Amino acid sequence: MLLNILLLQAGLDSTTQDAVESTSVASRSTLDLLMEGGPAGVIISFLIIVMSFIAVIIFFERYRMIKRASRVDENFMNNIRANVKNGNTAAARALCQASGSPVAMMVEKGIMRIGKPVRDIEHAIENVGKIELSKMEKNLNFLSIIAGVAPMFGFLGTIAGMIQTFSSLAESNNLTIGVIAGGIYVKMFTSALGLIVGIMAFIFYNLLNGMIDRVVDNMELSTFDFIDMLQEPS
Repeated sequence: MLLNILLLQAGLDSTTQDAVESTSVASRSTLDLLMEGGPAGVIISFLIIVMSFIAVIIFFERYRMIKRASRVDENFMNNIRANVKNGNTAAARALCQASGSPVAMMVEKGIMRIGKPVRDIEHAIENVGKIELSKMEKNLNFLSIIAGVAPMFGFLGTIAGMIQTFSSLAESNNLTIGVIAGGIYVKMFTSALGLIVGIMAFIFYNLLNGMIDRVVDNMELSTFDFIDMLQEPS
């Protein structure tokens, strides 16, 4: 009976120790993993984190700008049509300036060219549309760059860390599974971080481009509507 109790106690102590070790590993913070990645891993992780902040700042700044650009009064073109038909181009231009949207800027340019050949009016409107499109696409290329570069930086950090790990193992001649696995999973942190930031930037880039496409569609429809209005018989 006493022997059974001692064996049971030893088993409980072993289980408790394993649980404590597991809890210790699980409780390691992201900062701990970052700091254990070595100098190269720390620098590369820092660069990836900076990229994530840049991506978030660009996304919210562009989102607000594009959202404002997409807001057009449903009666905007009807009001423009009524003023132009009545010969009140000054009021029509005032409506465009009050709106300030890309559609309004294009229509205003067309109003300023009324009386000239339709082809010239279309060309002037297209030029304004290109300018407004470039304003909406400002800094989006940085999101595209971050989406491609962040995972590559992550892999670079992992490779640098692995080189450091195996170099240390070769010098210490300690090839236990625990030492090797511990070195590998810490070094994989930069890869995970780079992939997360890259995926985030990729999603941001495509969301904003989708919003821009909808604004461009609205710009084209408004342009066709304006040109048709000019060609209507008086």
